[in-house]
Amino acid sequence: MTGSVALLLKELRLPAFHRHYQSLWETAIEKNWSHTDYLAALCEYELSDRYQRRTQKWVREAKLVANKTFSALDQSAFSRPCNTALARLQQDSDWAHHADNVLLIGPSGTGKTHIANALGHQLTEQGVRCKLFPAIALVQHLQQAKRDLDLMTAMTRLDKYRVIIIDDIGYVKKTDAETQVLFEFIAHRYESGSLIVTANQPFSEWDQIFPDSMMTVAAIDRLIHHATIIELEGESYRRQQQLKQAAKSKK
Repeated sequence: MTGSVALLLKELRLPAFHRHYQSLWETAIEKNWSHTDYLAALCEYELSDRYQRRTQKWVREAKLVANKTFSALDQSAFSRPCNTALARLQQDSDWAHHADNVLLIGPSGTGKTHIANALGHQLTEQGVRCKLFPAIALVQHLQQAKRDLDLMTAMTRLDKYRVIIIDDIGYVKKTDAETQVLFEFIAHRYESGSLIVTANQPFSEWDQIFPDSMMTVAAIDRLIHHATIIELEGESYRRQQQLKQAAKSKK
């Protein structure tokens, strides 16, 4: 009988049931559980197992950097407004479900990419599907789709990700071909899916990315309409962390 149950659970694709049904049955007898209590406990194991497997899968496909999490982020280097905004984003993920954006603006090395990855990790753990793209890689992907006359299909496929992270948007070359597909993607995501964008340049210098002022204004307008804008300043975050590590190693 036990072998039949194991086979049935395997066919039903209930691995957590399969692993725990015998040990839980012994616990149920010992504690005088009802059949409903026993079934509920098995369901809890199955749901927990599915959550863990889904999270692991989503983290892999998101292409997030493993060690760039909030627990590994030294926020003492950031301004109070920056930390306040980060705390708000961490406490409530509704912004991702409402297709709001997060824009991280600041010089190279100030922690933008780390924050973007940390937000991605947290959202994934909260059941929000994310995907990180270096801006150049995203543009190349979209350009190829456009050459194949398949741009709309490619953009629609990315709609399965509630949040898309575009890292280092300023490195996109200012050419009609590249910036046109980037603008089309921003317009496609507008009020339908969230973007986390990192940029070394302030908005006043985004005309270096897009070929004309009208496209620049239209792109910025769509990005900031529903957005949390975090400006990072000061000395390079990476350099500060290197100096701290060096100081620790000397002790």
